[in-house]
Amino acid sequence: MFQTMTAKQAEEVWEKQKINVFDMTHVWPQDQFPLRKVGEFFLNENPQNYFAEVEQVAFNPAHLVPGIEPSADPLLQSRLFSYPDTHRHRIGANYQQLPVNAPRVAYRMGNFQRDGNMAFYNQGARPNYLSSIQPISFKERTVDLDKLHGKFTGEAITFLSEIRPEDFNAPRKLWEKVFDDDAKERFIKNISGHMETVTDKEIIKRQIAIFREVSEDIASRMEKATGVQGYPGISGLRFNGTHNGMAKSKDNKVANGMTGISVKYAEKNKTNGAPKAGTHKELIEGQ
Repeated sequence: MFQTMTAKQAEEVWEKQKINVFDMTHVWPQDQFPLRKVGEFFLNENPQNYFAEVEQVAFNPAHLVPGIEPSADPLLQSRLFSYPDTHRHRIGANYQQLPVNAPRVAYRMGNFQRDGNMAFYNQGARPNYLSSIQPISFKERTVDLDKLHGKFTGEAITFLSEIRPEDFNAPRKLWEKVFDDDAKERFIKNISGHMETVTDKEIIKRQIAIFREVSEDIASRMEKATGVQGYPGISGLRFNGTHNGMAKSKDNKVANGMTGISVKYAEKNKTNGAPKAGTHKELIEGQ
């Protein structure tokens, strides 16, 4: 099941609802973008050899069906190269030659990942480059990969780690619209039970302040359950590891002794890495 939206919709949900499709902590409302069924997996066999079929398997988000290309999501972009790096370190340079990872096609694959340790399909003496003397054949694509994705525009954000008001929209909706009374009680009991074991009350105060930005109801329940009065919000707090975009003072706004350059850019840019307005127009004109 997938949720999908167009480039135009991605711009609109940022402009109107402050939902950043490139921020993994933001939730796409299912009433606006319902789940779409694209297929089914039928698991009809258990592994016969756990090491060969499970430990050696190498999943990779860069392995995509032609016609489906990666978005500008920064988390996905980092995984496109980090997964293969991990597999080469964990399994070996020729991990794609292993039966569990090898493509199952009617023809023999020809690529440029060969030789090295434990290579058992070396593709003969064929040159390890695109040779005119001994040419390699390419399979014709059924879709035009250059038609759409090369024209998508956006801006890279060097320090996408800032607490902003829109970050609390999704958890607020979860608390107010999704959780029923029993779920809310379980949530308070589970979280406060762990918080009670914290010996430094300052940590509890700060955590309650974060919950207060989500809902005053959560914060007051937490205060009652823990017996600790939390801060009125996070505007007066400073965090390490993340900028506080909701801080009132300059000292609390920046993290880790930074000068504030990245915060100033975020304030000027306003999008926090969200889709740039006008992208869908450029896509239409480019087609």
